[in-house]
Amino acid sequence: MAEVSNKRNLPLWLKVAFTAWLAVWVPAYWVEYGWQNFLWTCDAANFVVLAALWLESPLLIASQAVSVLVISSLWVVDFGAALLFGTHPIGGTEYMFDPAKPLATRLLSLFHVVVPILLLWCIRRMGYDRRGWRLQVAIIWLLLLATHRWTEPAKNINWQWLPFGIDPPILPPAWILPVSMLAMPVVLYLPTHAALVAWSRKFGRYHE
Repeated sequence: MAEVSNKRNLPLWLKVAFTAWLAVWVPAYWVEYGWQNFLWTCDAANFVVLAALWLESPLLIASQAVSVLVISSLWVVDFGAALLFGTHPIGGTEYMFDPAKPLATRLLSLFHVVVPILLLWCIRRMGYDRRGWRLQVAIIWLLLLATHRWTEPAKNINWQWLPFGIDPPILPPAWILPVSMLAMPVVLYLPTHAALVAWSRKFGRYHE
């Protein structure tokens, strides 16, 4: 039988602080990068996390944990390597060093460091809902379809025109969407889900 945490209540200050940060982040990003940028997986996650905090939903928290823990970790590695050694081993954080973009807006992207920690803390407090990875599969499929419908190839959102920014592309253009829709759940979400199940079982807080 699944065990659940008795600590379901999240502190009000956390909900208010995240809401206030989002109220700053959304208009700043919209002005600098355009609304399409919110279709990036990590950016879209912030809206789900906001709902998860106020609803105190282990399901929503779990869905975003399987989505962003690895992606944000790769972002941190790429940013850290560029900061320390001047090279981008993975790619995706070049904009953080673009002097043409406002420093304050670039600093808002440090949520890639904070949000994964927040998600793990929420799981530790409320428990891990094992249905989360399936919900995230539905979310990412919608995001990928929306990316192809409403974004420009030049923006390369969710790597849907040049995977990992590699030019020429490593896949034929017609293959990128179906491969992404299959690979992200299987290669990224399922292993993260398995790790989170094992981790949450250690402290007896998980939901079947």
